[in-house]
Amino acid sequence: MSTSTMIGLGVLVIVIFYLISIYNKLVTLKNRFKNGFSQIDVQLQRRHDLIPNLVNAAKAFMSHEKETLENVISARNQATQATKSAAKHPEDATAVKKLSGAENILNKALANFYAVAEAYPDLKANETIQQLMEELSSTENKVSFARQAYNDFVMAYHTYREQFPNNFIAGFFGFKETALFELEDIEAKKAVKVSFD
Repeated sequence: MSTSTMIGLGVLVIVIFYLISIYNKLVTLKNRFKNGFSQIDVQLQRRHDLIPNLVNAAKAFMSHEKETLENVISARNQATQATKSAAKHPEDATAVKKLSGAENILNKALANFYAVAEAYPDLKANETIQQLMEELSSTENKVSFARQAYNDFVMAYHTYREQFPNNFIAGFFGFKETALFELEDIEAKKAVKVSFD
């Protein structure tokens, strides 16, 4: 074998190992964001399980607010279905976007529930309601932390996937772009009230 043939084979082996390392890194990053989504799934399931308990406990106090309670349960059911779909395929950008939309609708329904509940002092004073609201709030904080971790993993995956020459390997092997899990911050959109009392 000539020296040039040996050098050619050496370069070919190096290129093959380099391409394999890109592929393996893409697999690693994809599995990280999928694992990150599974953490979101656990917290959302807990949140979705708490909501019917809260609504059932509130029914005794809010008998005239049937529509508000039904809206919360309907939004919760849609969010539960969207969570199941996204959990099966967290790499599917459409499923993650549908979940974000369903969770935003649920957040608005809960915000409306909390606003209406303000008019019922007995409801706010009820120990069971307070405990459920506290658990729900704690769970929502855990969802926020899990969502941030998932979004960080997705950004690392996207950044690596879009770099040259990684983008060719990603395209060839079907490593598609996924979506961030984004929720609207209802509190941040409220107008700031300034009082000069």
